[in-house]
Amino acid sequence: MSTNVLRTGGGGWWVVRGDRAVPVDTKAVTTAELIADRAAVREAALSGEPGTPVADLVVLSPVTTPCRVVAQMVNYRSHARESGFTGDIPPAFFRKASGSVSGPHDTVVRPTHVRFLDYEIELGLVMGASLPVGTVGTVVEERDLPSYVAGLVVTNDVSAREIQLTRTQFYESKSYPTFTPAGPYLALLEPEDFDRLLDLRLRLSVNGEPRQDRTLADMIVRPAQALTLLARFQTLDAGDLLLTGTPGGTALKAPPKPVEKIGALLPPALRWKAFFKSQAKNPHYLHAGDVITATIATPDGRIDLGEQRTPVTDANQNPG
Repeated sequence: MSTNVLRTGGGGWWVVRGDRAVPVDTKAVTTAELIADRAAVREAALSGEPGTPVADLVVLSPVTTPCRVVAQMVNYRSHARESGFTGDIPPAFFRKASGSVSGPHDTVVRPTHVRFLDYEIELGLVMGASLPVGTVGTVVEERDLPSYVAGLVVTNDVSAREIQLTRTQFYESKSYPTFTPAGPYLALLEPEDFDRLLDLRLRLSVNGEPRQDRTLADMIVRPAQALTLLARFQTLDAGDLLLTGTPGGTALKAPPKPVEKIGALLPPALRWKAFFKSQAKNPHYLHAGDVITATIATPDGRIDLGEQRTPVTDANQNPG
């Protein structure tokens, strides 16, 4: 069964047992170092200590930085349909700055020049070993996943849509500080837990209104295939993070086909102006005062990554 771990300030790592947490006796500072010290994690999980109430802990991202943050693009069938894709969708990846990683309860800060701020719940794979790149690359089968992936986290791939679309600029639009909330838990998996991945259910709501709700069965390129594809060009090491795509339900959706065909006749500047004029009427984009809640778990709770709860503010406001 998976073991949930929290991170707090001062280099503290804790094993979660119900509503309480037991400190891990480790010198690990980084996520990679903690993964290498699984013996200390197991010892804490089996200890008889009463522990500390989880509610009393100030929780940080369980993914320490700097690290590599890689993400999959258009990797759920429901998201592909809403985005206007038809037919086969070629696998695609992009990078995010690790400076965008923030805690599971930290405020998401919208930059002053961003109007269309969107959410994307994603399952994050935390690497437990190096994925080498060579002339042939590495073929990762489903049975090999425990050799490369140590654990899972809830992530939110927050996106500045007008930067992403008008500039075709994924790196900037998704890399602003606070644009990758991660946690609260790092679920360290046992080999048998990987058989339950497709049962994981991703759910995100804004101000209590459900927006996204799908299982990994909706995924197009699953983790083993994604790692195989990445091994052709992208080295990953222990502690690095792979975001595996988001299901349908984001604020951004492709316009109806007739509108899209008319828009294609316009010069790019006019086309984008018309598109974002229509998007301005969409109430689902994030605004200051909104609260995003995200969870990922199996129905039986065998794997439960905890609840991520992040308020939203504008950069010209006090994020505290």
